[in-house]
Amino acid sequence: MKQVWIQPRLLLLMLLLVCGMNAYAGQTLSGKATDFTLKSRSGKNIKLSELRGQVVMINFWASWCGPCRQEMPLLEGLYKKYQALGFTLLGVNVEQELSKANAYLRDISVSFPILYDTKNTVSKAYNISAMPSTVLVDRDGNLRFLHQGYKPGYEKEYESQIKKLIRE
Repeated sequence: MKQVWIQPRLLLLMLLLVCGMNAYAGQTLSGKATDFTLKSRSGKNIKLSELRGQVVMINFWASWCGPCRQEMPLLEGLYKKYQALGFTLLGVNVEQELSKANAYLRDISVSFPILYDTKNTVSKAYNISAMPSTVLVDRDGNLRFLHQGYKPGYEKEYESQIKKLIRE
């Protein structure tokens, strides 16, 4: 019987993608950000186009994602630090079951809006293929940066890009 070595390699690649180990930090984007409306944890609908004039970070995450859990408190720090300068952060949960996301959110305190993409329409529109994934949108609604996955230190690059977009 012939051994197949592709399957374990493919499995490893899939695990790396799902766990956010791929290194696409700071990929530059162009074009308009796809508009969307999602229900927030507070029950209010939030529409991306209504945030025009602000620098917006859209962070796609899931409660089962270890790197997402590691990154979330760091994102909260960035939100608090730059919110008064015209920066907002939208945490977009991609799980179909809200209970899992809400259970995680009871354990960690975040003040930025959490949105629910239970049908994955927004994550599909943004071609999200890794958890977490973070998109930065400028004040004019243009896509500027994409980060797929998370490794310690990415938050320094986020901060640098946020400052750059705030100054524009």
